Amino acid sequence: MKTAELIANPARPALAFPEGGKRLLVYVVYDPRGDVEDYIPHALHALRPHCTHILAVSNGPLTDRGRAQLAPVADEVLERENSGYDIWGYKAGLDAMADRLGEFDEVLLANDTWFGPVRPFGPVFERMEGRPLHFWGMTDHVRVEPHPYTQSGYLPYHLQSYWVAVRREMLESEEWHAYWRDLPEMTSYSDAVVKHEGVFTEHFTRLGFSGEVAFPTLTNKVENHAVLYAEQLLDAGCPTLKRRPFFQWPPFMDALGVVGRWTLEAVERYGYPLELIYSDLARNVAPKVLNADAAMLEVLPETRSSYDPTSPLRTLVVAHIFYVEMTAEILDRVDTLPAGYDLIVTTPDSERAAAIKAILSARPSSTERREVRVVPSNDGRDQSAFLIGCRDELLSDDYDLVVKLHSKKTPQGGRTVGAHFKNQQFDNLLRSREYAANVVALFQNEPGLGLVFPPMIHLGFPTMGHAWWANKAAFTELCARLGVRVPLDDTSPLAPYGSMFVARPAALRILVEEPWTYDEFAGAYDDGSLAHVLERLPVYAAGERGYHSRTIANRDYIASSHTTLDYNLDQMSQTLPDNTMHQIQFLKRMGYIEDGSLRDFISVFFRMYRPAHEVRAREFYDKTFRARSALRRLRQPRSWLRRPR
Repeated sequence: MKTAELIANPARPALAFPEGGKRLLVYVVYDPRGDVEDYIPHALHALRPHCTHILAVSNGPLTDRGRAQLAPVADEVLERENSGYDIWGYKAGLDAMADRLGEFDEVLLANDTWFGPVRPFGPVFERMEGRPLHFWGMTDHVRVEPHPYTQSGYLPYHLQSYWVAVRREMLESEEWHAYWRDLPEMTSYSDAVVKHEGVFTEHFTRLGFSGEVAFPTLTNKVENHAVLYAEQLLDAGCPTLKRRPFFQWPPFMDALGVVGRWTLEAVERYGYPLELIYSDLARNVAPKVLNADAAMLEVLPETRSSYDPTSPLRTLVVAHIFYVEMTAEILDRVDTLPAGYDLIVTTPDSERAAAIKAILSARPSSTERREVRVVPSNDGRDQSAFLIGCRDELLSDDYDLVVKLHSKKTPQGGRTVGAHFKNQQFDNLLRSREYAANVVALFQNEPGLGLVFPPMIHLGFPTMGHAWWANKAAFTELCARLGVRVPLDDTSPLAPYGSMFVARPAALRILVEEPWTYDEFAGAYDDGSLAHVLERLPVYAAGERGYHSRTIANRDYIASSHTTLDYNLDQMSQTLPDNTMHQIQFLKRMGYIEDGSLRDFISVFFRMYRPAHEVRAREFYDKTFRARSALRRLRQPRSWLRRPR
C-alpha cells in the first residue's frame, strides 16, 4: 500500500483539535553567533495567539542579545550543545517538557529555517484544527527513487520536518515514546534526512496514525517544492517561506529557473517586512551567493526618479585625489547628488592641495562645506586616506550617507582598459542627476541597505573566477581580527572593485572603528597588501552588522556587460556538457589546469577517475620526466669531443 493511501485510510481513530484546546510549541533555533536574528521573535510573536506555551530550544549557547531576543516571546528557553541538528533539539525540548506533555492537545515541532508569517497563521490553524488526524505538516516532499543520500532504496513521501504538529492520541502512544527513546545519533545533515525527516511520516502511517499536509506539492516532479515553488506556495496561503532559496548554490537555482527576486516581490506584496529577511541573510549567507540568489543588482533609470525630496539624507563625499587633473571631473560627478553634500578631498601633499583648492575656489557650488586635507602618507592610497584621514567624520553620526571616490586612471592596464574601468565606476555611481537621485532613493526606501557599488569589473580584466587573487588568506585573518563572521564566498568575493561606493557610515562601522595606522599600509601596493584586502571587505563588514548590499548599474553599461558575458559563456560552454550547473560541476571535478601540459592532463585524469592516486601519479611523472631529461642531456655531444685536435 502506498504512503498516500496510508495517510488517506488511517487504521486508528483520530480526532479534531478540541475547542479551547492547548498547544505546545517546541521551537529550535541555531545561531552561530548566539545572537538570534530578528525574524525569529517576529515569527514567535505571531505564533503566540495559537500556542499556550512556547519553549525555545537553542542548539548552542546564547549571547545576552540572544536571550533578550527570546525572553519576550518564549515562556522558557533551553540552551543545549549544538549536536544532532534540529531533530535532537526537538528531542531535548520534548524531554524537558515530559512531565507536562499531558496538559497539551497538540505539540508543534518547528525550527528557524523559515521566515514568516508571510501569510497569516490563523486560517491554516483553523483549517487543520478541524481535521480529524494524528499529525500534520506545513509542506511535504514527494517520494524519490533511488534515495538521493544513500543511492539505494527510496526516500519516502514525507512531511518536511521544519513544521510538524502532533495530536494527543499520538503523543500518548507507546510508539511515540519508543521513536524518540530510540532516536539514532545524527552527525550530518544527511543523517537528519535519512534517519528522521525521510522516515517519520512513513513510520507512523504504517503504525496506523493519520497525517496530512496543509500545503501539498504543486506538481508530481521530484523537487523540493518548499524551496523551488516558494512564490506559488505563498499565493496559495502558506505562511512560511524557507530560507534555503536564498543560500542555495546559484547554478542549481538557475538550472531550475528559480528567481529569488520574484519570490521577494511576492513577500513584499503580502506585507512581510523584507528587512527581516535581508538582515538575516546579510549576516549568514556568502554575499555573492545572496547577490545572485536574490538578484540584488539594480539597473537604475535616468529618465525618472523615485527620490523623495522631502526626506533628504545628509551626505558626505570623500574623494582622494592624487591626479589633480581629474579634480574637475570628480566635482562634476558629485554635483549630480540631490539635496547638496559636504565634501572632503584628501591628497598626499601640500602642492596638490593648493592646486585642488584653486579649482574648488573657481567653481560655484551650493555645498555647505568644502575641505581639503593633506594626509600624512600616501601609503594605502584612498583606503588609508578614507579610514584614517576621515575617521573622525565617519564616526561622527553627522551623516546618513558617505560617497567614496578617488581619482582613478589605472595606467598599468593601458589607455583603453584604464578609461573603461574609470567610466565603469563613475557612470554606475553618479551618471546623471536623475540617476544619482535614484541611487540615494535606494537608501531612502531600504533602511537596512548598507552599500551600493558597480558590479564586478570584467571587460578588460581577468577578474572572473580569480578576484580573490592572493588576498584570501590575509582577508580571512583580518575578518578574525575584526570579528567579521559572514561566510566567505568561494571563487570571488562580492566587493566594490575599484573601491568606490555609496554607503551608510553605520554599515562601515567595523572598518572605521579599527585604529589603523599608516605603517600597516606601508610597502608594495599589490595583492595581499592591506589596501587590496580592505578593498574586498566592506560588504562583509556591513553584513556582520546586518546591513545588506546591492550592486547598481546604468542601462548602457548593462547592454555592454551582459552581451559580453553572454557571448563569453556561450563560447566556454561549447565543448562542455548540458546546462551551466553541470558544466561547473564538471570543471570543478577537473580542478585547476595550469598550462595544458601532459602533467596537467595526467593530474586531471587521476583527479576525476582515480583521486586516491593523483599525488602518486604526479610524483611518478615528475620523477620519470626528470630522469628522461637527465638521460637526454647525457646523450648530447660534449663540446670537448667536437674540438679539433
